[in-house]
Amino acid sequence: MVTKEQGVYTADGVNVPVVTEGSTFEELQANIREAVALYFEDENAASLGFSTSPAILTNFELAPALHEGRA
Repeated sequence: MVTKEQGVYTADGVNVPVVTEGSTFEELQANIREAVALYFEDENAASLGFSTSPAILTNFELAPALHEGRA
């Protein structure tokens, strides 16, 4: 789950218990990859049921005005 408060993006893992943050969304993505890699550092992710080349999926929640086509 990704949130943005006071200009900082924070990610809280859904399937993996990691938390990280970044000043930009791109920095956050890089930090997520690093945090997940560190979490699985001494583990075989595939043997635990995880993909060896995972993707970062992000859902965006739009403000009502944007959702209704008004900006």
